[in-house]
Amino acid sequence: MEEGLINLPSSESCLLAAETEPVAEKIAVKSALGTLGTQEYHTRFDMLLPENRGGRKVMMGDDPALPKMPAAPGLIDFFKLRFDRSAASHLLQSANLALNSGVSEKGVLACLLHDIAMVGLFGCDHGYWGAQLIAPYVDEEVAFAVRYHQALRYFPDPACGFEYPQAYIDLFGEDYKPEPYIYADYQYAKNHKWYGLARMVTLNDLYAFDPNAKVDLESFTDIIGRHFRQPKEGLGFDNSQVAHMWRSIIWPRNFL
Repeated sequence: MEEGLINLPSSESCLLAAETEPVAEKIAVKSALGTLGTQEYHTRFDMLLPENRGGRKVMMGDDPALPKMPAAPGLIDFFKLRFDRSAASHLLQSANLALNSGVSEKGVLACLLHDIAMVGLFGCDHGYWGAQLIAPYVDEEVAFAVRYHQALRYFPDPACGFEYPQAYIDLFGEDYKPEPYIYADYQYAKNHKWYGLARMVTLNDLYAFDPNAKVDLESFTDIIGRHFRQPKEGLGFDNSQVAHMWRSIIWPRNFL
């Protein structure tokens, strides 16, 4: 043998082998919700069969494709380590528009969080999911605004300067009609004492899609600190009724 190799202690030899051998790939099974209506829904467990799995294990715990979250993550950690930068930019732009137009701090926070479910979970009923996700940690009016901005987006209010978005015509078609529950929630929200805050979110949502805009998340650190009650255990670990939703964002590809 070549001189030097025979003198490696066994522990160093093991470390060298670990550095040169490829790490076994984890199997990430897509969720039912993300595959319903496709062929993949029926085949997504095929890779778990012994003949396909080989020596691989399913994804559980920290995902190497994602940055590791701190032990007690706060809201800003989710913005920095989980939310797509371009999608989060829309939230930052919306909050910045509200801030610059003199909206209350609660309103700015509502704009910052209005599409949090769209960015971190999924788009369907994102206003409802988002409101539920943040409800234990914000003023009730903020959660209301996040929930009902979804329904209000489909209905113009010329007195407030809100018209039906052209983007909806382009995306859904001129003949698109929202589902009855959207109509019902619009009727409820427009007669509610907090309608103004929810409508304000739609106004600052509409013009917050500038791909060249640069808004610093740190601009909202103080507002978050004053109006978002962050548990000392961290979001996802405080045993709240929505902790599992935050954990799903931390470990989105866990098998179970």
